[in-house]
Amino acid sequence: MVDLIPREHLFGNPTRYGHQISPDGKRLAWVAPYEGVLNIWSAPLDALDAARPVTRDRRRAVDSFAFAYDGRHLLYVQDVDGDENFHVFAADLESGEHRDLTPYPGIAAAIVGMSRLVRGRVLLALNDRDARFHDLHSVDLATGERQLVAENPGFLGFIIDEDYVARFAIRNRRDGASETLIRDGEGWKPWLTFPPEDARASGAENLDATGRILFCRDSRGRDTAALTRIDIASGAVRTIAAHDEADIGTVLHDIETREPIAYSVTHARRRWHVLDDRFRDDFAFLDGQGLGDWYPSSRSEDDALWIVVARADTRVSEAALYHRRAKTLRPLGSARPELDGAPLVPMHPAVIRSRDGLDLVSYLSRPLGADGPGPLVLLVHGGPWARDSFGFDPMHQWLANRGYAALSVNFRSSTGFGKSFLNAGDGAWGRAMDDDLLDAVAWAVAEGVADPKRVAIMGGSYGGYAALMALCRNPDVYACGIDLVGPSNLETLVRTIPPYWEAMRTQLHRAIGDPDTEEGMALIRERSPVYFADRIKAPLMIVQGANDPRVKQAESDQMVAALERGGVPVTYLLYPDEGHGLVRPENRLAFFARAEPFLARHLGGRCEPIREGEAAGSSVQVVREG
Repeated sequence: MVDLIPREHLFGNPTRYGHQISPDGKRLAWVAPYEGVLNIWSAPLDALDAARPVTRDRRRAVDSFAFAYDGRHLLYVQDVDGDENFHVFAADLESGEHRDLTPYPGIAAAIVGMSRLVRGRVLLALNDRDARFHDLHSVDLATGERQLVAENPGFLGFIIDEDYVARFAIRNRRDGASETLIRDGEGWKPWLTFPPEDARASGAENLDATGRILFCRDSRGRDTAALTRIDIASGAVRTIAAHDEADIGTVLHDIETREPIAYSVTHARRRWHVLDDRFRDDFAFLDGQGLGDWYPSSRSEDDALWIVVARADTRVSEAALYHRRAKTLRPLGSARPELDGAPLVPMHPAVIRSRDGLDLVSYLSRPLGADGPGPLVLLVHGGPWARDSFGFDPMHQWLANRGYAALSVNFRSSTGFGKSFLNAGDGAWGRAMDDDLLDAVAWAVAEGVADPKRVAIMGGSYGGYAALMALCRNPDVYACGIDLVGPSNLETLVRTIPPYWEAMRTQLHRAIGDPDTEEGMALIRERSPVYFADRIKAPLMIVQGANDPRVKQAESDQMVAALERGGVPVTYLLYPDEGHGLVRPENRLAFFARAEPFLARHLGGRCEPIREGEAAGSSVQVVREG
C-alpha cells in the first residue's frame, strides 16, 4: 500500500509560484510565503538568493501582480476577506513605498493594461462613478494622479491602443448578440456584430502596434473559433488560424508589432502552432524538454528571456528561465518540492460519448495499482464557462492517494470545444448538463473503474450547484456529495449578482432564464435545487464563504434550511473571512480535514488522521454537523 501524502503537501501554501520577469530582464518576482501568508517577492536576476518580500500581508494572500514598464514599480491587487472589491497598489521597488492607486471606498478596480509607450502610467478600470460599469482611467504610478480615458455607459469592456486611447467598445445586446463599436467623434457606432450563437466564443482581442489591424476570435460560419485579422479601414477579414477539433486557445504576440507569433489549441492536450519562423526553433526546443503541456507565462521586453511553466500530470508546476539565444533552461524551482518522490498517479485523458452524441473530453486518475471497480469521486468544474485540462491536479492526486478514482468531465457549456458545445448548455442547467455527468458515471462503471454503489459528486461554484442538483435529481446514483459555494436558488443568484456584472446579465438570462418573465421564472424554479431538497437521500456537505459576492451566503443558508425541514443529513461549514473559494491555507486545510473523513465514511477510502495544529488559525464555523 502506498504512503499517504500529507494534506498539507497538496493544499498548504506552495513554496513558490507565479514567476514573472521584469520588462528590462533584470528582476524576477514570484509568490511565496512570508510569515505563513503568501506574498510577492522580488530579486535581481543575477542574485536570486537576495530576494526580499515586496508585500508583507499577514492575513490574506497577495498573489496577483505585474511589473510596470517604468522599471521601478510593481503593481498588485488585493481585496478584503474575499469580497472581490479589489484595489490596485503600486510598490516602488527602489524606495519600498506602497501607494493605493484606487483609494475609493466600495469600488472594484482592475488593471486593464500597461503600455511600452506610456511607461509611467497604468490603465485602470474603476466603478466609483457607477457601481455597474467600469470607466477607464490612466493613473500616474508615482503620484496616483488619474485622468479619465473613457466613460462607460454600459459596455462590457474596451479595446485600447498603446497610447491608451479607447478605439473600440464591446457590449452585449438584449438579443444575446455581442457588438463591437468603433469610436465615432465623441460617440460610438456599431461596427462588428457577433450573433447570439457566436457571442460567447467570439470577440475582438487586440490591436496591432499601428492601430490599423484588429485581431479577433471568430466562430461565424464555422463551429470552432478561428483567429482572424481585420483591416480596420477596409473591413477586409483574413483567417490566420483555425482548427476543427477546438477553439484557438492562447495567442502569443510579437512584443513590438503585436502580431500573432504562435497559438495553442487544446482538445485533450495542449498543442502549440508557430506562425512566425523566427520562433520555430524556440518551440521545437521547448517541446523536446519533456515539460508536459508547457506555456510561456512572462517575457522580457527584448524577448530574449521567457519564463516557461511546465504542466505535467505527475510533476508539480515548475518554472524555468529560458534564454532564447543560448537555448538553455534555468530551473526556478518547484511549487511543491515536498512532493518530490511522492506516490503521484498519472492522469488519463478520455473522450466519453454523451447520450445525444456529444464528445465529453474528460480526465481520469486512478489509485496506484487499482484493479477492478472501486469508489469514484466525480469532480465538476465551476463556471460553467470554463474547462478542465491536463496537468498536475492536487484534487486528483489527493483522491487517488486516498483510494478513489477521480474523474473530471468537460460537460456541455464548457469552453474551448466550439460554439455548438458551448451553447448546448443554455437552458440545460440541471438537465442535459446533469445528463452529461450521469453519462460519465455510467462510462466509469462500464469501464470497470467505478463501483456504482460508491460514487460521490463534488464541485465548487457551478460545480457546487451541479452537486446539489444531481443529488436532487438522481437520489440513488450518488453515495454522498460536497458543494462548495454553489447556488441553490437560481432566482436569488440572478437577482443578487454583483453590480459590475450588469453587462453580463443578458448572457446569464440566456443560460438559466430571466426571472422577470413568466417563462424564465418557471424554468428557474424547475432547475433550482432548493425546491427539491426533500428528494435528497445521500449525506451532503455544504461549504460557504460569508463574503462571497457572487454566490451569497443566503444560497447555502436557504438550502440548509430546506434540508433540515426534509430531515436530510447535512454538514454546513461557514468561513467568515472567505469569499468565492478558500484562499487562506488554514481554511483550506480545515476543509480537507473534514472532507476526507466524510468521503471515507461514505465511500470507504483511506483517511489521514488530523495532525495537531494542522488547521490552527482557521475561521471555520461548523453551523451544522450532519
